[in-house]
Amino acid sequence: MVTEITKIFISTGRHLVSVLEDLGLERYYREKQSRSKLLEIDEQMINDEPAKYKSDLPWYFLKELMMVNVTARNRIKLNDQSLITDMPNPLDIITALFLCSDGFVQQEMAVKMSMCQFSVPLLLPNCDTNQCTLMLWAMRDIVKKYRPQSLSESKGFIEDRIVLSELPMISFVRLGECSLSKSEILNKLLSNSQQYHDTFVHCNMECGDSPRAISNGLTEITWYLPGGNTNIDIFSQPVAVANLRGDIESFETQYSFLCQTSAAVFVFFDDLDSESERSILTNQNHKTQIFLVGNGERTVANKLGLNNNNIITKKKQKNDADFIQTFREKVRDVVENSAIKIPVEQMADIAHKLGILVEEDSPECQTGKRNAEAITAEIQDILKYKEDQLPRQGEIWKELTCLQREECRLQKIGSKNIEDYKSELQKKKKELRKKQNSYDMSTAMTWFINAISSPGTERFYFLKWMQMNLDNMSRVKLSELREKYKEKCKNPENKEEIKEIDRQISNSSLGTEHFFHEMGQIYEASLSLPQTDPARQQLQHLPKLCAELLLDGFPLELVDGDASNIPLRWVSDVLSQLSDLVSPNRKILVVTVLGVQSTGKSTLLNTMFGVQFAVSSGRCTRGAFMLLIKINEDMKKVLNCDFMLIIDTEGLKSPELAQLDNSYEHDNELATLVVGLSDVTIVNIAMENSTEMKDILQIVVHAFLRMKEVGKKPRCVFVHQNVSDVSAHEKNSRDRKLLLEQLNEMTQAAARMEKKEENKSFTDVMEYSPDTGNWYIPGLWNGNPPMAPVNAGYSEAVYELKKHIIQLLGNCECSAKDILDFKEWMENLWNAVKHENFIFSFRNNLVADAYMRLCTEFNKWEWEFKTAMYTWVTNAEKRISNFGTIAVKAESSDMREFLTSLKSEASTVLSTWETRLLENLRQYFKKTEGHVYLVEGYKEEFSSNVKSLRRELERSVFNQLTAAAEITQEMIEIDQIKENHIKEIENAVWGLVHECWKNNVQMGETELENKFHKMWNDMLKGLPCSEKQAAQIFRNASSYLKESLKHKGDVSQELLEQRLEDCGLVPFRYTAERYSNRGEDVSMFLNIQEYIMAAQKLADSIIDACTQFVSEKVRRKKMYCDTFMKEILHITDKNLDVATDIEFEVSLKLHICGFAAREFKKVHEENDPYRCLMKNKDSSLAKRHMNSRYWEFF
Repeated sequence: MVTEITKIFISTGRHLVSVLEDLGLERYYREKQSRSKLLEIDEQMINDEPAKYKSDLPWYFLKELMMVNVTARNRIKLNDQSLITDMPNPLDIITALFLCSDGFVQQEMAVKMSMCQFSVPLLLPNCDTNQCTLMLWAMRDIVKKYRPQSLSESKGFIEDRIVLSELPMISFVRLGECSLSKSEILNKLLSNSQQYHDTFVHCNMECGDSPRAISNGLTEITWYLPGGNTNIDIFSQPVAVANLRGDIESFETQYSFLCQTSAAVFVFFDDLDSESERSILTNQNHKTQIFLVGNGERTVANKLGLNNNNIITKKKQKNDADFIQTFREKVRDVVENSAIKIPVEQMADIAHKLGILVEEDSPECQTGKRNAEAITAEIQDILKYKEDQLPRQGEIWKELTCLQREECRLQKIGSKNIEDYKSELQKKKKELRKKQNSYDMSTAMTWFINAISSPGTERFYFLKWMQMNLDNMSRVKLSELREKYKEKCKNPENKEEIKEIDRQISNSSLGTEHFFHEMGQIYEASLSLPQTDPARQQLQHLPKLCAELLLDGFPLELVDGDASNIPLRWVSDVLSQLSDLVSPNRKILVVTVLGVQSTGKSTLLNTMFGVQFAVSSGRCTRGAFMLLIKINEDMKKVLNCDFMLIIDTEGLKSPELAQLDNSYEHDNELATLVVGLSDVTIVNIAMENSTEMKDILQIVVHAFLRMKEVGKKPRCVFVHQNVSDVSAHEKNSRDRKLLLEQLNEMTQAAARMEKKEENKSFTDVMEYSPDTGNWYIPGLWNGNPPMAPVNAGYSEAVYELKKHIIQLLGNCECSAKDILDFKEWMENLWNAVKHENFIFSFRNNLVADAYMRLCTEFNKWEWEFKTAMYTWVTNAEKRISNFGTIAVKAESSDMREFLTSLKSEASTVLSTWETRLLENLRQYFKKTEGHVYLVEGYKEEFSSNVKSLRRELERSVFNQLTAAAEITQEMIEIDQIKENHIKEIENAVWGLVHECWKNNVQMGETELENKFHKMWNDMLKGLPCSEKQAAQIFRNASSYLKESLKHKGDVSQELLEQRLEDCGLVPFRYTAERYSNRGEDVSMFLNIQEYIMAAQKLADSIIDACTQFVSEKVRRKKMYCDTFMKEILHITDKNLDVATDIEFEVSLKLHICGFAAREFKKVHEENDPYRCLMKNKDSSLAKRHMNSRYWEFF
């Protein structure tokens, strides 16, 4: 027997070399194929021609497998039919690929094969070394969800890594020759009556009957997992199924392994005449049950000491269906009664005893495992662990995010000075950075940074172990919390407890991204330290570490999903380091997916590009992740780039965020950012209905119109998932046309609001074709999970979409950006998004348009109210200024009583106008046109605004009346002082001279002047007036200017950073820099010079009107009132053209307000009673100088 086995191994050993040479894999047997090589985009990716040579076959199989195509094994064939007899067996190709790939490619292949419901290698033979390997690492990343029938009523489910699951394993082997096809019978055993699936390759498949050259001894494994439906499930409990290829007489090690790990072994045979064959079945020391399956007689059972229940015979009169049913009953009985349940992970111990290699035993893998476990073993409570070991993120980072946004948007500035307010924000940011720097580097982060600094594949093993360990932990925690949540929801009184559990569910996820968050914050905080600080210098290598990972195909977080922010300096420095690592001027193109939560975005990208973005309906993607894929040399000419950057985004409209006030803002910001970064955006939609994404797209379009930084035209592709009808494209043509019409309407509404009416349609802003821009993709699964394979139609449709996207990228008119250009683009775009504070808060453009209409109408009513009150106050001020004269003596003799009566009269007028505005509001919401119903939710807000306006005006009117009364009273007192001025001074001087004469003292000029100053100051102390703060005029003017421009986007915010005191000093000149710098097409004018002339003419006329208004107030020596500045802004708005550019409007208003505030300040200073007295003082002092000389003469 030993001699026979030796012969087989020698024979197959020769086969291994020749087979690998035939398949073109010999170089990869020495230097294993890496994952980054696997992901490369090459011509073969979009090549539909069948393979011409045997060396093409492995790559064709891999191409289809990476796209999870269930027909991958059927496509292993050559174009030349004359070579059909020399075709390799699919199992040989699979074995060869596993032998020639590193652990990460093996893992990727196993995951994809499992999704296709293909069997995966459990024991991989190597004919070169006469050994086999337990593929534990390859199966580590396979996660399965299923529902045993015990959980069917509660609708619960179990989710676990398959290698950790305690399942009974049933093994199937062959002894000697067998006329029954073991693998085909297994496929029928595991397939229900509704759908047959080839889990195992068998002789009746394409090329399945080709002789196996290197795959004898291969042991495959698959799993049957129930879905909790008794009418569909074949087995009520989960079970692992193993299948050994070849005769167990030649592969005793594998057979022994199966006997020690299986609950039962089914041996297929035709006859057992030889003693050697029978001895194999009886010599094994194991507890497993042995079943014989074949065409032979039951008498063989007696020879082996088995009873008839352990024999399954296929008689000629018994058809296949009856035979399979009998077979299932036997297996079902074993599964339900077996006590042997060994997880695949524990099978490693048995493998070691039998001399079977375990690929996880490699030094790199074990080092990575130890490093990961050193970190994850310390985690008991996830929330507490984050606070202790990852303290720089969480609340500190969220506060920093809020401060960064407020620094751009200035939403809470109120009437504060802009520079002071920004300085205050900067101070708070520095304090938070100081707090971050006060934390010592945690033990976990020290280990983490050291581990990812490891050489070679060690760090990739570490990161994979980290990811798997953390996922396992989060999965257990989430499962516990879901159970608690379910229990608490049974009692509606547990509202607070339910709320707390809900919060814990949101915060219980912990992944490698959180460690990279911390790393980014450690780095960013260190930049606030002095450059020579050792703590800062020690951390300068961190961006390079992440750049290396990105270059090797590891996903890196672009947008932090917890804080909805980009750590801009961190990401920028990582991209800078990436640029340094590759050759100069390497170009990239960007593909992004955008869509509502849980619509299969990550799965779409994974299928399309063979990548591994996290996929789970339980833990959805948070934020946005980017992954770099190299472009093969043969495709660089087609795409004109070196890398493709794939961005996977958080699902929009998530239920978790829907309850928050800023949920629209979050979605719209994310959508605008990723679309702005993309060369092609895939808009992912569930079913044919695109309404859910229409709102988001409208906001994106509106934002692009707002933001001057966005100077390119993104391409847009709509993907409708779960649409399998072949007529979908034709039937939905009307819907597509309607969608485009609606998007055009929204674009026009946005253009009107932004005064950019040259944009007439959606396609003016984004490149989209209704005919080629819509793709209909069938559902992902072909049947009911967990046993459903991926739908072949899904894979094929995604492949066609992939070809279309590559074609779109190849046809890009604009060249791809290099990495540094992309970095700068990303920085500018994110800064623009942070500056935008209006449009993002709305669901869509119609709502925004309706809101703007309501605002416009409300502003008219507000202006009427303010104008009326201004007129009333002007008359009241006249009456106050005439107080004491004959014309008004009848009103009151006391100023305080007169003021009280005026305030009472003002309150009556204010109440009348308040009632009128509230009635206007009620009537407005009764209208049917203008989409008024869309802003019904803002009715209370505007009602509240009316009441706030009334309170504001009441306070302003009362202040103006009080100020006027005080000024009048002061002027009366000053006039009285002036009348008695000379007499009082003369008396004082006479008194002084008399005192000197009496005491025989003669004073010098200086002493006399000092005595005069003391006398003058004593007189001023008794006056009820003080110097006014004229600087408040500029502060108030800035506040009103900002209020009038709050809906004008980021451009206005940038321009408003100028000091108003510095504006209006020189004549206004418009240069149209925005157009000349960007080279935009101003289609409404013949050329740019005509546009500048027209704008300058408009500006001159508005400035003249405002200057006339200011001059009138100055001529009448009117004290400054806030209404003056509001009226100036009203004059400007009324005269501005509807097509005016925003920069022009803001610059003009700054000029006018700066000039007006300066003039009003002069008048205020001239009329200030205190200044009048000071002038009098100077003239009196001069006169006294003369008098003093006169007295000295005597």
